Amino acid sequence: MDLPRFEALMVDLTAKVAGRPLDADLAEWLNREIPADGPEFAAIAQACREAVAAGWMCSREHAGIKYGRVIKAGPATHGFSVDVVDMDEIAGGHHVHPQGEIDMVMPLAGEAKFDGHGAGWCVYPPGSAHTPTVAGGRAFVLYLLPQGAIQFTPAA
Repeated sequence: MDLPRFEALMVDLTAKVAGRPLDADLAEWLNREIPADGPEFAAIAQACREAVAAGWMCSREHAGIKYGRVIKAGPATHGFSVDVVDMDEIAGGHHVHPQGEIDMVMPLAGEAKFDGHGAGWCVYPPGSAHTPTVAGGRAFVLYLLPQGAIQFTPAA
């Protein structure tokens, strides 16, 4: 898997969510239209596995979390940035989603869940915040952020 092929997958994906409100209805729609047991979800998950194995995705590490912004927000991805994290039984940094966040959860080992969600999609609305947590195993999580907007909260 190379970056141009991955970008093509993300252009197709972001075209499907562009212009939709980031809310529970979108999460329901994604889980129905691009289900975790479907071919499109499987293709993206396989691309992530190959890219991580190739070393160009999740190439940074901080506090036990491997991560990286794979694609900056731009016209090709309909204004979304694409980030991927590799988390194993760990909580990340608390942050706010000024414009919302779409998460694709790809369990890799055990019964991994991201913020209580197994394989599939979860959506955080604009203005929401959380401490992203993977429990029960290891997972990749792909984040789509409108305009790449994310605000990490200073540690207390």
